[in-house]
Amino acid sequence: MSAPHREHGKNDLCSAGTDLYERALRQGQLPAEEVRAAPCLVDLGLLHPALDDPTRLEPVAPVVALHRLLRSSEERIASERRREARLAETFNHLMRIDEPHTTAGDTPTIQLLTGTERINRAITDAMADASEELITVQPRTGLTGERGQVADAASLGRDQAALDRGCRIRTLYPHTLRHFPVIIARCERLKGDVQIRTLDEVPDRLVLIDRTVAFVPAGEDGKLALEIRHPAIVDHLAVTFDRLWRLATPMHPEAAPQPSHDGITPRQHAIASLLVEGHTDAVIADRLGMNIRTARVHIAKLAATLGSQSRAQLGYLIGRSGILDREH
Repeated sequence: MSAPHREHGKNDLCSAGTDLYERALRQGQLPAEEVRAAPCLVDLGLLHPALDDPTRLEPVAPVVALHRLLRSSEERIASERRREARLAETFNHLMRIDEPHTTAGDTPTIQLLTGTERINRAITDAMADASEELITVQPRTGLTGERGQVADAASLGRDQAALDRGCRIRTLYPHTLRHFPVIIARCERLKGDVQIRTLDEVPDRLVLIDRTVAFVPAGEDGKLALEIRHPAIVDHLAVTFDRLWRLATPMHPEAAPQPSHDGITPRQHAIASLLVEGHTDAVIADRLGMNIRTARVHIAKLAATLGSQSRAQLGYLIGRSGILDREH
């Protein structure tokens, strides 16, 4: 029977949490409903959802968990030194548990992260060790309003710190965002080796750090992500990015001109290729990172340029015009 949970500091492990964590280490996993009695376990990253069943939580190896917790001591050194001593005493007992469910010192090759705060904290922790390169794919601009400003400010500081350590940053955006004010302002504020290119269509969001750890979405609402440290998977993502990068159009620090062939802009060319594949307006807008109203305006302009009177005729005229055979 676990001890009752009591209110405590957000960076401390209580007795109820210690009991549950010890049981998780012995059993390999716990039902999520049992962990509700000690929410500090998830907040501290000691338990995470199982990949095959998010309703069950698996323990992180004590040595790994301890290392992560101790890193936050940089923020408040005086008080954190006392906390380090308490954690070391607690984990000294936990690390003697010799069960096959966790391997001391090993970091899980794939871990499911839940909640935007947990995801951002994991990216920030990984970025703190970056020394070579940050690779990102950004299909959208992210949050808007006050939350968006706070998130952008945090990521801006994180990226600048990496640049100050000598890192290079390369980012892929869709063509539709190349003139977006937020992106332009971000380029101007970051100081260092920052390179941005654009494509008609980019894959889903990707963050890849030093070609050793990658973060990819695990759901459509942005509240689930996979932290990947498996070398083969990370290498595959890096190679795929490099191939897309070679096909992309430079935007920053020097932008390549965007030509218009026979009145067909690069954006309309991208829309035309998706139209002939039979996609709806909503799908086209989502894949090209624009709202549906903007997508329909471009479709209307494309139809007017080609002299189309209907959606079916537009597809036929696109094919006959040969515009999809031209380089953009």
